[in-house]
Amino acid sequence: MPIRAVLWDIDDTLFDYTGADATGLVRQLEALGEGTRFGTPAGALARWREITERHWARFAAGEVGFQGQRRDRVRDFLDAPALGDRAADAWFDRYVEHYKAAWALFPDVVPVLDALAAGYRHGILSNSSVANQDPKLRHLGLRDRFDVLVCAAELGVSKPEAAAFLAACEALGLPPGEVAYVGDQPEIDARGARDAGLLAIWLDRDGLRGPGPDGVHRIGGLDRLPPLLAGDTRFGARSGIR
Repeated sequence: MPIRAVLWDIDDTLFDYTGADATGLVRQLEALGEGTRFGTPAGALARWREITERHWARFAAGEVGFQGQRRDRVRDFLDAPALGDRAADAWFDRYVEHYKAAWALFPDVVPVLDALAAGYRHGILSNSSVANQDPKLRHLGLRDRFDVLVCAAELGVSKPEAAAFLAACEALGLPPGEVAYVGDQPEIDARGARDAGLLAIWLDRDGLRGPGPDGVHRIGGLDRLPPLLAGDTRFGARSGIR
């Protein structure tokens, strides 16, 4: 079946989350006079990212709420398990201010959305929340590009579960075989989309990761997406066949 719509991940696919997160944390520590508390900036970032991934996994599994995972990240990062909710919220809010100041799209995003505007519908499927992602998309000037915005917090199920992808397809009013999914995570995004029956496209920008799941397309940049959707698989070889 021809592809009629593209579903997108947001963070580290359209939006440079990793870059903004790194800049935001460094500026937060500098503003609080804690720039050397965790040794080097690289050490602080490694600690913050490990903690973020661990607590985000708890949120995705429904073990904790969105605000709760933020508070737990702060407590773990500061090694302050007794830190109250207000203090944890205040710390995280200050970090968010620095993080937002560093928000940026990847440079290939607007050109590919322009190139695909006439031939495809577009939507978002994110493992975050609408309350978090809608303002981000509006700030970045992208919200009007997408017909639907489907997020795990409101949906009650997260990628890589097939139900998340199928719910987004239903929101578009299309069967999964007519929808492509583009995301930066080989398992959560690509394998999940593949297993749900979508055309799975793994965006591997750094090109340094190992083999991804079989049966998905792997591209190094969004400039390769239009020819892939048009059927030229030279630009998106299936992982495991390259």
